[in-house]
Amino acid sequence: MYIVKIQGTTKIPDFIQIRDDDFTLIAYFRINNPRRALNRCNLIDKQDEIIGLAKKLPYGKIIKLEL
Repeated sequence: MYIVKIQGTTKIPDFIQIRDDDFTLIAYFRINNPRRALNRCNLIDKQDEIIGLAKKLPYGKIIKLEL
């Protein structure tokens, strides 16, 4: 899986995308509200690790997510 941080605008907040190995979007959420999206893709138990990584991640950089 891969993770990418998308920079928002003044009206649109920053978002995180989690994509599978084929780069298909599997989760899309705001950093401050990840619970529902991570629950849908069965990653809720990795929430703290994903959010910690997402906060340090520069905008637009794709990182391989090793869970």
